[in-house]
Amino acid sequence: MLEKGDRPLTEIDILAKVQGVLKRPATVKAARGLSHFGEHSIGWFAAGLVGAAVDRKRRKDWLVAAGGVVAAHGASIAVKRVVRRPRPEHPSVEVLVGTPSRLSFPSSHATSTTAAAVLYSGLTGRNLVPALVPPMLASRLVLGVHYPTDVLAGAALGGVVGGLLRRKIRKKG
Repeated sequence: MLEKGDRPLTEIDILAKVQGVLKRPATVKAARGLSHFGEHSIGWFAAGLVGAAVDRKRRKDWLVAAGGVVAAHGASIAVKRVVRRPRPEHPSVEVLVGTPSRLSFPSSHATSTTAAAVLYSGLTGRNLVPALVPPMLASRLVLGVHYPTDVLAGAALGGVVGGLLRRKIRKKG
């Protein structure tokens, strides 16, 4: 097991290490851009609306997928309110962006991004997950607003919601 001195590494240790390795001006700028794009799932919802406008044959599927991204975001908010885990607060972690709430688990950005990647992959015929999900998850750590388990749980929740809805879209299509 990874250890720091005589004790196991904590999530704060891991978060501080990620920030130490990745926190550079260009990385923080990109992470902030992802943060703003993903706030309240607005950017991913807008991407679905663009898909609906461009792909007229599957307009309804794109609109259902865009709604699914918002639903995944809503599911993450519901879980946050039940779990009530506070965001990281420790001298070794610098918070580099504002957040709409003090609740951390799961990451709503990770949830909506993963749902969007899964749903939009099915509609574009391209696997968007590797291109979209890791950068968003890493950005939440770089910005110091989530623990590693927050982003992993958010990605899992988004994957489940996106996967279930993608199967429904595929069955009827």
